[in-house]
Amino acid sequence: MTKLTLISSAIFSVLCSHSVLAATINGKVTDNKNQPIQNATIHIHGKTQGVKSNELGEFSIEVDTASQLHISKNNYIDSRIDVTGLSNNVTVSLKPTSVETVVVYASALHKNSLEMISPVSVLSGDELRNKSKPTLGETLKGLPGVNASYFGPVSSSPIIRGLGGPRVKIMQNGLDSSDASRIGPDHATSSDSLAAEQIEVLRGPSTLLYGSGAIGGVVNVVDNRIPTSNIDELTGAAEYSHDTVSNANTYAAKLESGYNNFNFHFDGTKRTGDDYQTPTFTISDEDGDVEIENSVENTFIDSETVNFGTSYVGEHLTVGFSYGNIETDYGIPGHEHHHEHDHEDETEEEHAEHEDETAEDPVYAHLEQDRWQGLVSYALHNNWIETIKLRVGYTDYSHSEIEDGAIGTTFTNKTTEARLNVEHKFADWHGMVGYHYSDSDYDAIGEEAFTPASVTTTNAVYLLEEREFGDVTVELGARVEDYKIKSQISEVEHGHDHDEVEDDHDDEETIGYSKSFTNVSVSAGAIWQYKPGHSIATSISHSERAPLSAELLSNGLHIATGTYELGLGYNIEGNEAHFEPENIKQETSTNLDLSFRRFSGDFGYTVNFFYNDIKNFYFQENTGLVFDEEDGLESAIGAHDDAVAVYQFTSKDAELYGIEFDAHYQITPSAMVKVFGDSTRAKLKDDEGNLPRIPANKLGSELQYTLGDLQLTLTGTHYFDQSDITAFETKTDGYTLFDAQANYQLGFGAIDAQLYLNVDNITDELGFVHTSFIKDTAPLPGRNFRFGVRGYF
Repeated sequence: MTKLTLISSAIFSVLCSHSVLAATINGKVTDNKNQPIQNATIHIHGKTQGVKSNELGEFSIEVDTASQLHISKNNYIDSRIDVTGLSNNVTVSLKPTSVETVVVYASALHKNSLEMISPVSVLSGDELRNKSKPTLGETLKGLPGVNASYFGPVSSSPIIRGLGGPRVKIMQNGLDSSDASRIGPDHATSSDSLAAEQIEVLRGPSTLLYGSGAIGGVVNVVDNRIPTSNIDELTGAAEYSHDTVSNANTYAAKLESGYNNFNFHFDGTKRTGDDYQTPTFTISDEDGDVEIENSVENTFIDSETVNFGTSYVGEHLTVGFSYGNIETDYGIPGHEHHHEHDHEDETEEEHAEHEDETAEDPVYAHLEQDRWQGLVSYALHNNWIETIKLRVGYTDYSHSEIEDGAIGTTFTNKTTEARLNVEHKFADWHGMVGYHYSDSDYDAIGEEAFTPASVTTTNAVYLLEEREFGDVTVELGARVEDYKIKSQISEVEHGHDHDEVEDDHDDEETIGYSKSFTNVSVSAGAIWQYKPGHSIATSISHSERAPLSAELLSNGLHIATGTYELGLGYNIEGNEAHFEPENIKQETSTNLDLSFRRFSGDFGYTVNFFYNDIKNFYFQENTGLVFDEEDGLESAIGAHDDAVAVYQFTSKDAELYGIEFDAHYQITPSAMVKVFGDSTRAKLKDDEGNLPRIPANKLGSELQYTLGDLQLTLTGTHYFDQSDITAFETKTDGYTLFDAQANYQLGFGAIDAQLYLNVDNITDELGFVHTSFIKDTAPLPGRNFRFGVRGYF
């Protein structure tokens, strides 16, 4: 027993050993011309604390022995140097770049945007504020490889390389947003870009850290709700803007302060807007009548968000907590109900009167979310274990559809999530081992509860390791995920003889369903920095994904999309759909990425090639049947006019491949030009056709010009025709959008203020979004003038 105690004590002392004697490192940061760089950030790898260089480029920082300093500054390539307690008078030279470098929080290993093996884009600072839109999808859709679903300007989610919905993980500070946006395109995301510090988009599979829901990519919204650096003084920001296209007003404010290692954060936003205006377009109804429209009805928004957070940041320990609340009312275009009425033999006056009596108010959604998050981080900074970090979150989300002032259908999702990461260094390998837990309790109550209640539980362990071999950094990773879904399935019989008693139509059979999947993901990648600011990166990954409850269990009328939806678990027999979930296979993706990058001097570019081979790809396919409330499922030929098309989730082998690029050239110190674009081809294998609702290719250019305190930007983006369609889709014509921005810096002493004017869709171009379920009735907004003022202190 004594020997065991001694061994245990020895192991514990090794793991917890770090020098109790802190050393002071003095240094200087210069540029490539040996001129000092002021306000460069210097922090210790594995810790959150940092210092800034002074006007002479000098800094002083306390470190443990065998530490690594990370030095960064906007428009310079980051530098990392190893130091010991004996190091002193360190000189760091940073090389200039015309691209802003920022740390990507979703990378997990403190990599900046230039060091990432996987392709990544980051919106931050004024660029994020200028491009911010009411929805996450509209904010990000201009990035190469990124597009958006579109259910009006208040419900739009990101699509990455043709993949969206359940294949793109939307996170907030590294934890799932936990809303219902993946259940249907009419459900808005709960992530608010107005309060974000930066938004990160990781293209390609990111399943190793974030689970099978990230088989297509990750969008991580980063805010400062839980401050991880000490705040020494009161700081804040405020903004007001007005949009003419929807008569929208937006107010935003942020306050932060700190004292004696305790820090506090508050932010809030308020946005109200009416139905948005469009260029003139026409809509044909079922009778062939044509209506001329200049707006999209039922697209109003009334939204409020409030976030509070606090933290304690010590030399080694960081502890924090935050609470956020979102309340939003927004219209759902095309989502209206009308009572049936026989208008035969009526006069025009009687017909109009009955229309007024029977037409109901447009359906709108009430979204509410309460979100609690906690953070505990301890930096040991010894020779083996660097940092232990625990993030926990609980989200209570509800989405109610209001019909005639009463709740028609309510979707709820209560999610508990925890992520434990241990960052370590063994010999020449630096990496992370982690555990991820998620429990999602989803429910739907009401007439449009087309997906039954379900509980989805995930337990996963993962490992990510990297090692440098000279100019080459190699990254290896693996994740094993236990995924379990439980539900109670109710089957309703349709199509009984009309002479039977009415109660027969209410007969239901309840089936208890439980299914477990083991998802395994592995990846390998490398980046070669063959000279400063130049790199080639490549990666290959294998990812597995089990179906979500909506993909597996759906069985009901989805009014918003005008379809009747069936899940993978149903088998159609005659005019009935029976739950027979046999041989449900996981979706398996093999993805290859190849990137060429240059971030040196006045000229830079990123070019990404990708190929994604997916077995058992889940997608909705038109069955050729329609659903009628009296007769159930039947052939579309000769069906009633009010019958809706039946779409069923199915799985077939598919492949997606394409290119995305972004190039820039600093013409003069005041002028920069950018060119960007992407192309995605998505089709089923064995010549079975194209995948539905794949975004059109795009090509764009941007000119930035600075004249003193005035900054000007002009952007033009052409969206090409989309003719690679399925049998039940229609071609979407191309269109070109021109946008302009003007920012003027105002000087008010300690307050940094900006006046800005954005003009979106300058030419008032009519554009339809191919990814939209309601593309023909909800085109993009017309010309919009957005003007506002923002200030910082």
